[in-house]
Amino acid sequence: MAEDEYKTIAADSEALYKDRNSRFLTYAYHVTTVEQVKERLDVLYKKYYDATHHCYAYRLGPRGEQFRANDDGEPSGTAGKPILGQLLSREVTDCLVVVVRYFGGTKLGVPGLIEAYKQSTVAVLDESEIVLRTVDRVMTVTYAYEAMNDVMRVVKQMQPNIKEQQFDNICRMRLSIRESQADELFARLSSVEGATCEAEE
Repeated sequence: MAEDEYKTIAADSEALYKDRNSRFLTYAYHVTTVEQVKERLDVLYKKYYDATHHCYAYRLGPRGEQFRANDDGEPSGTAGKPILGQLLSREVTDCLVVVVRYFGGTKLGVPGLIEAYKQSTVAVLDESEIVLRTVDRVMTVTYAYEAMNDVMRVVKQMQPNIKEQQFDNICRMRLSIRESQADELFARLSSVEGATCEAEE
């Protein structure tokens, strides 16, 4: 994987795992903010209000900079940690995995719980399509109509994603390109006579 690439899941998915009458309903969601994490959890808390536990882990950001694991009442380290461990071993980020457990009457013990939460996460990630995404930078180039040919030549050669464009006396284009090519695009557009380029945070 290049430095400006990361893996995430293409769409939400679910799986069911059973162990000694305990049922583990597992959900994987593509999320990019803590607010989205809370929204997904709220829906599951309401839907499965009678479940024994709602354990989860998530990673956010291209490098998984933000992460959290929650045991929700299971013995410490037996639920959230194995879920997070699978996200790490698959190198998946921008992803929330929630395991809803219905206790089946037989205690699984610490090793049994760790294995059950691990296998539940394996099952749901096996159901998910894992895709490669790029870390992109966005910039706006503003240019005089006369500079259009020179600007468009750079755009055609480097092929950034054109997010917005307007053509008038003063033309403007909002472009997105993967991080590893952003400096080159910025420099080439900035060097066009009659064009100015601004990078977005």
